[in-house]
Amino acid sequence: MTDVAPSAPVHEHSRTGLSADALRRGIVDHLRYSIGRPAAALRPEHYYRALALAVRDRMQDNRVVSTQTSLDLGRKVTCYLSAEFLMGPQLGANLLNLQIESAARAALAELGQDLDEVLACEEEPGLGNGGLGRLAACYLDSLATLERPAIGYGIRYEFGIFDQEIHDGWQVEKTDNWLDAGNPWEIAKPDVSYLVYWGGYAEHYVDDAGHDRVRWVPGRVLKGVAYDTPIQGYGVKTCNVLTLWSARAVKSFALDAFNTGDYYRAVEDEVNSETVTKVLYPNDEPEAGKRLRLLQQYFFVSCSLQHVLHILDDLADVSVHELPDRFALQLNDTHPSIGVAELMRLLVDERGLGWDEAWAITVASFGYTNHTLLPEALETWPLPMFGESLPRHLEIIYEINRRFLDEVRAAFPGDEDRVRRMSLIGEDNGKSVRMAHLATVGSHAINGVAALHSELLKASVLKDFYELWPERFSNKTNGVTPRRFLALSNPGLRDLLDETVGQGWLTDLTKLRGLEAYADDATFRARWRAVKRANKARLADYVHATTGVELNPDWLFDIQVKRIHEYKRQHLNVLHIITLYHRLKQNPGLAISPRAFIFGGKAAPGYFLAKRIIKLINAVADTVNTDPAVNQYIKVAFVPNFNVQNAQLIYPAADLSEQISTAGKEASGTGNMKFMLNGALTIGTLDGANVEMRDEVGAENFFLFGLTEADVTRVKAQGYRPADYITTNDELAAVLGLIELGQFSGGDTEVLRPIVDSLRNSDPFLVLADYAEYVACQDRVSAVWRDTDAWTRMSILNSARSGKFSSDRAITEYCDDIWGVGRVSVRD
Repeated sequence: MTDVAPSAPVHEHSRTGLSADALRRGIVDHLRYSIGRPAAALRPEHYYRALALAVRDRMQDNRVVSTQTSLDLGRKVTCYLSAEFLMGPQLGANLLNLQIESAARAALAELGQDLDEVLACEEEPGLGNGGLGRLAACYLDSLATLERPAIGYGIRYEFGIFDQEIHDGWQVEKTDNWLDAGNPWEIAKPDVSYLVYWGGYAEHYVDDAGHDRVRWVPGRVLKGVAYDTPIQGYGVKTCNVLTLWSARAVKSFALDAFNTGDYYRAVEDEVNSETVTKVLYPNDEPEAGKRLRLLQQYFFVSCSLQHVLHILDDLADVSVHELPDRFALQLNDTHPSIGVAELMRLLVDERGLGWDEAWAITVASFGYTNHTLLPEALETWPLPMFGESLPRHLEIIYEINRRFLDEVRAAFPGDEDRVRRMSLIGEDNGKSVRMAHLATVGSHAINGVAALHSELLKASVLKDFYELWPERFSNKTNGVTPRRFLALSNPGLRDLLDETVGQGWLTDLTKLRGLEAYADDATFRARWRAVKRANKARLADYVHATTGVELNPDWLFDIQVKRIHEYKRQHLNVLHIITLYHRLKQNPGLAISPRAFIFGGKAAPGYFLAKRIIKLINAVADTVNTDPAVNQYIKVAFVPNFNVQNAQLIYPAADLSEQISTAGKEASGTGNMKFMLNGALTIGTLDGANVEMRDEVGAENFFLFGLTEADVTRVKAQGYRPADYITTNDELAAVLGLIELGQFSGGDTEVLRPIVDSLRNSDPFLVLADYAEYVACQDRVSAVWRDTDAWTRMSILNSARSGKFSSDRAITEYCDDIWGVGRVSVRD
């Protein structure tokens, strides 16, 4: 083992210097003083932690300067409130953004360590579930890179959603104890803490000046403690912050109970309090789960808003009336929408403002991003439970609703149906609080996340609100950060792009348009293919290591990775695989383009059919992969535990990206953009951001199939009968028959029956209606794949024309159009 004794001092400081020598000395210092292990006991994971701490030192130095600069200049700050931040591994991204990758590699080499081995030691933070949380992480990266002051606010979950294992083809959920070895990126701030009330009752009284006032007398009090993670921008000094809240008991130990021998009662309050931030998205089917999820949302929003007001009062030293001028509060979907009522409580009850002035501040401060068109995903809370949990907030919501409905009646006299539809209180199936309505009423700006999605919002889910306030609505198409999802995950392509179009593309993705001039260059196409093949070989090694399935990197890699859900239609993809299987069994001499089908994604633990779809994928994989008459042409692999870490292997390796959701159901998608950025071609419907992607890349470079959103509406209105599609398509009937007869389940005709029964009897997402056109489109894919030059040209153009889908573009639009947050350049 290399000696880790400190070397002689040089000019650069070991905590802030960016040279390999300064970084090496920083690592050595942390090995000795933070890790505290003798040299003989050091392992790669210790070097990971020491390097992470050394990198955090450099970021934190930037963070302090960034905060002070923003305060000194009195600049407006974005506050991004989100229940999820799917950050992914941090070390590689931070080395990239600080531009010290080579320095870190050299520093570790001097210490006898390999950077890649050290990077592999990092545990992925369990702070998110899917696209919503990953989008939030991309936006934090872009805000810092664009030098826009920002704070991300969320929950410090002790356990993530779950780790997914596959046993006998079934998803098995394992505890994601991501904090078990600690988190070197966060800085605990025990002095930054706030009290959060819960339950109890609202007490009305008259103050000394004769004003009607309300105080909340809680049944329970929690404490929220801040943990800060620095968010470094690429190539700039700006370093913003992600502040996550962890729940604690107000009285950490009931000494009186302990002294009388009741140890369990002594620690009960602490245990119950810390449960609040224990796990991401508890099962909300039972009453207790719903209550806990509501408490989680209120807890982090209350802490966050109290923190914002603290900054306003104590650090910026300005009046609360300046809140909209100093902070832009963005609600990332409905999870933080209780913030509208909480800010009103803080202003009216705690600060003594009048209702009208408090409401003007609230509406001017909040913006709301809607992420779904699915009615079941629009959060509502049963009124009795909400009232018991947040009694004062229910009173505030009733008052907001009363005033709001007066405005509706004035704008649309006599239209009581409209009043009922727009009310913040739903009457169907028992009274409930409609959180999307609260967010909409309490925000000055409402946006969707793709052009189609925003139009559908205005035409359906929020139609009544759009007709009342059309000026509040806009579109902000999602984006992804090219730093993580190209530069970090696809270093071979990064080098080729740097050489071809210059390094500026990493902060101006539109510069990739320069690739178009090389699309017909045979030499460049060969280099492009070599990069892709190397990425496929890398993924093939990972798939073999995790699943045992061997894949040929020369085959077409057809990939669908995303949350498992019926509307995303992984089962439509499987029906195509079974179609190819059936064709090969019927005609053993049939020549088809060899193809590897790769899936990944988690199903919600209580989602019966989604978990059956995972079983179907793995059952088909077992059959196909072991049949010598078939496996020379097709293979199937399900990559377990899809996350940011393995996504960085998957996106660069894809030849074909499956974006096949039912039109009108996917708000936007961001995985589709990551695939496109890395040169994958897309097969997809006109849904979400697919529409804009096809517009950008050109219809000739996109494999389009399926019903449009208007077609879906028409087909359903006419009375959709899936059986009609089965009786008129012999191949479809045969494919469904193979599943029903147990061909892929060892003769068991029951295990997969629920999927077939759902398709035959209801098919809510029109899988069978799109089947024939999807299969025909896949035949076109195979034909184009056989023309290597044509495919490569299309691949190059997909990357070249992906510039619109950078999160830098999206964040610039938010900052300029909604938040009014300008650039603040940070100097040494």
